[in-house]
Amino acid sequence: MLDKNKSIVLFSGGQDSSACLVWALQNYKEVQTVGFDYGQRHKVELKCRKNLLKKLNLMSDNFIGKLSTDHVVNLEEIKNISNSSLLNSNKIEVLANGLPSSFVPGRNLIFLNYAAIISYKNSIQNIIGGMCETDFSGYPDCRNDTIISMQESLSLGMDEKFIIKTPLMFKSKDEIWDLIYKAGGKGLIDVILEESHTCYKGDRSKRYPWGYGCKSCPACELRIKGWDSFVKNNPEMKI
Repeated sequence: MLDKNKSIVLFSGGQDSSACLVWALQNYKEVQTVGFDYGQRHKVELKCRKNLLKKLNLMSDNFIGKLSTDHVVNLEEIKNISNSSLLNSNKIEVLANGLPSSFVPGRNLIFLNYAAIISYKNSIQNIIGGMCETDFSGYPDCRNDTIISMQESLSLGMDEKFIIKTPLMFKSKDEIWDLIYKAGGKGLIDVILEESHTCYKGDRSKRYPWGYGCKSCPACELRIKGWDSFVKNNPEMKI
């Protein structure tokens, strides 16, 4: 039987997954994490997530002792069967179908499958993901309908009642920053700004008020827009 007090977070090391991890730490007694090495060009996120885990574990008395096992799954074969520009050096642009060329078909579906396998082994009921259909790049596997379908399929396929929770699904990027702020104040915001990584190009050469990045890829553009809106409503956060 799955434990309703245990959760696993799809934790890439980005802003959204960091917010999800904070949310999970506030809501569950035990929180495991899982990251994926799938040949992504922004592989630096795998290093960033380790730094974030260390710092988040010490951020609050309410968090200490809740973080459990961190899993990293090697999925590099995805790079050989996809032509996504997130997996090579091709220019990130909008394709004829309206999707960014950075879309990796089936990525979130694969991630959720592996998270469910780990959950099955560890009696975890709650799978937490940072999918969001409010401010996102148009990826169909971030839609709420997709997640609802995956929850049913995984539960049927493993004969267990998994619950996939997406606390960011209907939040804008500035609302996600606000969630982080309310959970840990400026101290937590500073940690996420410094240690998280969102940029698809893996650029950490320069620090901006909103963190590190290239300023031009879809992920950076969304992060900048969200940060600017958040600071506008919270001027005390202006750097």
